[in-house]
Amino acid sequence: MTARIFRPAPSATQSGPGSVKPWRLAFDPESPRSIDPLMGWTSSGDMRQQIRLNFATKEEAIAYAERNGLAYRVEEPKPDLAARRGASYSDNFKTSRIGLWTH
Repeated sequence: MTARIFRPAPSATQSGPGSVKPWRLAFDPESPRSIDPLMGWTSSGDMRQQIRLNFATKEEAIAYAERNGLAYRVEEPKPDLAARRGASYSDNFKTSRIGLWTH
């Protein structure tokens, strides 16, 4: 079973980098989920899917996986697109704007 070490993305309702989430270690599923024929619920016999461990740094998560003999892979976070863009809301109303402003 492979463990995945990653930093979760912020929720869609958050704006700004104020709440940086810690690194997380989660296990990949061993078997697909099945549908209960009577109730229609999805279920799984794999209990490791429920385990999610949080770590302050990536190195701590890697050290934990190596100490416990877990096979792991590290997924680096994607770069923040909002931090690279230099435009602001007020740029939409500048008189030097190229092109017509329409609603």
